[in-house]
Amino acid sequence: MKLSIILTAGILATASAFVPTPSIYTVHTSVYATTEVELVAEPEGGTELTAVSSSLPGSRMKDMGPVEDGEDGVHSFWLSAIADGKKIKEFRAQTEKEASKKANFPGFRKGQIPPYAMPRMTAFAIQEAVIKTCEQSLEAYGLESLQGSAGEVTVHEDMQKISKSYKLGNDIPFTATYKGKFDAAVQSSETGGEDVVVDVEAEAVSE
Repeated sequence: MKLSIILTAGILATASAFVPTPSIYTVHTSVYATTEVELVAEPEGGTELTAVSSSLPGSRMKDMGPVEDGEDGVHSFWLSAIADGKKIKEFRAQTEKEASKKANFPGFRKGQIPPYAMPRMTAFAIQEAVIKTCEQSLEAYGLESLQGSAGEVTVHEDMQKISKSYKLGNDIPFTATYKGKFDAAVQSSETGGEDVVVDVEAEAVSE
């Protein structure tokens, strides 16, 4: 779960390397509505990747190229994806259940969570869903995460701001960047097998 810890630290970061012109996306990919989010503009260049599995529908991934002065094989990747509203709702319910076991706020009975604490739990649920979505992207595009700070994930949209007006159950589109490697095992299976060369001799047909 190192990816989760690193993402938590970088979830409110902005992308100075991106073109500053924003776009507003409203994408419908499930039975839930989608929160309207002003996405940081897509970076220019890069190579669009094809998903190797169907584990992250509605997503896009671009290989932005090798990282300068980085470890051999390390690339920078740009992700556009959607945090599933159903998952956010599940995380929110789970968080509230766990919090109520320890809740002991002045002026409230034991186990009761005051209204002012609810937005914090919603923000945490959104964060967890974004984290899980980023983890799914590794599998979806045949990538490997890096260890420690090298595997830091930067989410470009302000999730704290989004959480303040978020309607529980809505999907949330977002963009992120991280460094990683192509999973050699996945790439091998995708291009595996020996090439078969067939020699065909054309014979002249005499009349």
